[in-house]
Amino acid sequence: MTLLAQLADIVGAANVLTHDDPATDLTAWEQDWRRRVKGTALAVVRPGSTDEVAAVVQACAAAGTALVPQGGNTGLVAGSTPDTSGTQVVLSLARMNAIRAIDGDNLTVTVEAGCVLQVLQEAAEKAGYLFPLSLAAEGSCTIGGNLASNAGGTQVVRYGNARDLCLGLEVVTAGGEVWNGLTGLRKDNTGYDLRNLFVGSEGTLGVITAATMKLYPQPAARLTAWAAVPSLGHAVTLLGLAHRHLGAGLTGFEVMGQFALSLVGKHMPQLRVPFLGDEGVPYCVLLENSDSESEEHARAQFERLLETAFEDGCVTDAVVAENLAQAHQLWHVRENIPLAQAEEGLNVKHDISVPVSRIPDFVATTDRLLQDAFPGIRLVNFGHLGDGNLHYNVQAPESGDTRAFLRDHEHAINELVYRSVADFDGSFSAEHGVGGLKVCTLAQYESPVALEMMRAVKRALDPQNLMNPGRMLAA
Repeated sequence: MTLLAQLADIVGAANVLTHDDPATDLTAWEQDWRRRVKGTALAVVRPGSTDEVAAVVQACAAAGTALVPQGGNTGLVAGSTPDTSGTQVVLSLARMNAIRAIDGDNLTVTVEAGCVLQVLQEAAEKAGYLFPLSLAAEGSCTIGGNLASNAGGTQVVRYGNARDLCLGLEVVTAGGEVWNGLTGLRKDNTGYDLRNLFVGSEGTLGVITAATMKLYPQPAARLTAWAAVPSLGHAVTLLGLAHRHLGAGLTGFEVMGQFALSLVGKHMPQLRVPFLGDEGVPYCVLLENSDSESEEHARAQFERLLETAFEDGCVTDAVVAENLAQAHQLWHVRENIPLAQAEEGLNVKHDISVPVSRIPDFVATTDRLLQDAFPGIRLVNFGHLGDGNLHYNVQAPESGDTRAFLRDHEHAINELVYRSVADFDGSFSAEHGVGGLKVCTLAQYESPVALEMMRAVKRALDPQNLMNPGRMLAA
């Protein structure tokens, strides 16, 4: 029996998609979200249960066929698409989307890997709780993918990355065995932390099929403010003030450069961008305060914070959302920066992290190096200043052939930025992962000792190198 026939027996013929059917278009599974990479799959297999995943993995392991686990395929580093060989099986977890249980007393939810993040957010809210992971792709990304890439988002400053929200996992190993680690325990010191080994492994060690995640009480109030700051250094000062005045209530702290905001104003004119084009406002900050007491308490905290910030000169102007609709409008501006940048044309994306205290010097130094080396480039700088993560992107010059610019200069731009990141004790990948696009970068900037430990783990858990090969680690 052929492998495809075995897979059809396991998951049903309707859930094994191949190019043999001319009516079937596999582009959604074979092309990455940024349309940078397009592969060719032997098949797209869509199991409906953990047992089916295990059987699929066993069949592929026996045949020596590589597997590419895939969630919502919204990643930005080409980590969940097949190569061009036509020999790899894409394992889509989309059908495994159930919310298995909500345990209110334990403040946990157990959910399958294919559950869309927004669906989980809404289910938690309906039950009276908060699931705080939030990112731009939440309407299509999945929990399994969030965990496999250790997703970050806009509330890391308060709740941490996906890793910090995860208490337990269910995983199908590379040999097709099922590890049921769906504990809801917050304390468990029984051996190596296998959960954290699989979180962030990008499907290279096994297939996450379900997870037990933390829930939180809904805040009594949530207030949002948009502040104009005269420099990045003043933004860092404002962050320190926000920590002191708001404490654990500080749930979001985003910074946006004026050019990034100008792209939103240009391509999304229906969105009102505060302080757009104002002189002396090179950056704006979007900050959120979630309060457990009351809206009055939250607003009083905000007022004291902004009063101090004005006195210290780190804020020159500010608006506070009067209601939830206004807050959503402010967040829409921030979330539409990547879309506006895409409308402007091709660009080089960087997802970097630097110690918060060093961000102003990093940006000043790297801006200067880039502008000297590549005259006419435009810098789109925005991101999660609260946790030190910037999306430090380079837009091609306004005139000229943008495709030719990227073809000729993207590698050199990346090299310059990543060298500068290393000089400032940072990381070239803050929340997007390594995937297929940054394999060589990891090999260049990670220490030989760390790389060998990673390879040892990979050899031990995936001796045939069939789990998402070519991702994260070079062969």
